Amino acid sequence: MNPRTRNTRNTRSARATPSTSGTSNTPGAARGARNGTARGRARRELSQNFLADPAVIARYARAVGDGPGDLVVEAGAGDGRITAALAARAGRVIAYEIDPVLARRLAERCRDLPNVRYVTGDFLRARPPRGPFHLAGNIPYAATSRIVAWALDAPGLESATLVTQVEYARKRAGDYGRWSLVTVRTWPVFSWRMGMRVPRDRFRPVPRVDSAVLRLDRRDRPLLPPTAMDAYVRCVEVGFTGVGGTLHASLRRAYPRARVDAAFAVAGVPRGAVVAHVHPDQWVAVARVLHGHAP
Repeated sequence: MNPRTRNTRNTRSARATPSTSGTSNTPGAARGARNGTARGRARRELSQNFLADPAVIARYARAVGDGPGDLVVEAGAGDGRITAALAARAGRVIAYEIDPVLARRLAERCRDLPNVRYVTGDFLRARPPRGPFHLAGNIPYAATSRIVAWALDAPGLESATLVTQVEYARKRAGDYGRWSLVTVRTWPVFSWRMGMRVPRDRFRPVPRVDSAVLRLDRRDRPLLPPTAMDAYVRCVEVGFTGVGGTLHASLRRAYPRARVDAAFAVAGVPRGAVVAHVHPDQWVAVARVLHGHAP
């Protein structure tokens, strides 16, 4: 199904695909689903928990970092509460909502906002804008990884400011002192950090866990030249196999030992370091030595 913009008639209801749907984050939603209510089923399938605190919404909109003339794309706009706050700051907003009931509320709330275009449809099936844009959204926990992947593949993405499950944000931003494969693999092009934490009681229905803002920014100048990225990604994927128990042992499977030793010395990585404990900046330094790229 192609997303449909305002003033068009729905020919069928938008539905979550099996890969984007999941169990509800909300005890109340689960009870509603057991009771057989349509809204309970929708909340279960789409993981619907909406920011209800106006102060948090305003703070979040400021965190998106947009400005006059900028385009913001919002994933999972719900009834438009966040959309309206974004529209007050951005040049243009394109808001996607897959649930037809919520999409009608979104349309009603944004009817008098000339810089908002609302789309009834699956955000994950949408093509990214051709030019620069910022991504925002209080996104469903069940679809977080797919939405982040969509963002990373979008050539025009300048930044993404996403409300996610707090554990996901902490893992991707290295807040546990460990770094994930997706963060390390994309580090030369994107920075990752965790912003404000959002307590669970700021949502309706109340989910089981807290959320946090995850921020991705495209670097003005990549840490590696584009021609070096394929080799860098291969290096990272070899390292994350975990073969041998340490990063040093894993990389020795693909590179001469002397070169690995030299790379670790330059990057300041202990030979016994476990792969997840190596900072992404150290990964970049290791890759430069392994592949002969000057800083």
